[in-house]
Amino acid sequence: MSDIKVKDKTVSSEYIFDFKWFIFVKIKNKIKKIKMRSNLLSVVIFLLLVNFQFGCSGVNNTINNAKRLQFKLGSVDNFNLAGVKLNNINSIKDLNILDGAALLAAFTSGKADAAFTVNLIAKNPDTYPGGTKESSSLIKSLDWRLLIDDTEMLSGEINKPITVPGVGQSTTIPIPVKIDLLKLVGNGGYEKLINLALSIGGKSGNSSKLTLKIQPTIDTFMGGITYPGEIDVINKEFR
Repeated sequence: MSDIKVKDKTVSSEYIFDFKWFIFVKIKNKIKKIKMRSNLLSVVIFLLLVNFQFGCSGVNNTINNAKRLQFKLGSVDNFNLAGVKLNNINSIKDLNILDGAALLAAFTSGKADAAFTVNLIAKNPDTYPGGTKESSSLIKSLDWRLLIDDTEMLSGEINKPITVPGVGQSTTIPIPVKIDLLKLVGNGGYEKLINLALSIGGKSGNSSKLTLKIQPTIDTFMGGITYPGEIDVINKEFR
């Protein structure tokens, strides 16, 4: 090969050829690396999209299963008024002298503390349109408000996980309640107080006078999803 003059210096054409080949190889390798990175990026994006798709599917299934949950009020247990157990009392006439005296003393003091348990029933329905078959739901927490004869008496929160089994099954969620029942009676008198207590927690009592407004938070792998509004739960039907 002949020599070439570059900037007043004589350079072998063979050297220039080698240098050009070196630059060519460097550029080729660079392009390979860019392609590899591009392919790797494409794979990462693909995996992220797949994961997102499955994630969305999982969330959708969880939400659909949660929407299927139904609630109803069950029994009222362990009702006592001013320390007097009313579970086996049908009417004011069934009270013995000591229990009657204790209740009268509470009434005249201006405070009649009632303590009882309201049983909330959560159920997965027998059919499963929109949800996945045989799937259970996990309630992460549950905010509630208790109304008696449409008057709010107490509010609270259950902050422990509650599992509702799969299709057609139910679970009972006990809610402990402590209230001053005299606030609801007002100036209605002693007999009205006792009759109200017996209608809820007496031998023939039930939860028909109660309404439980609840707002559950359902647990998912992406975190808790809270119902957008409250559910009015009564004892006549599942809602």
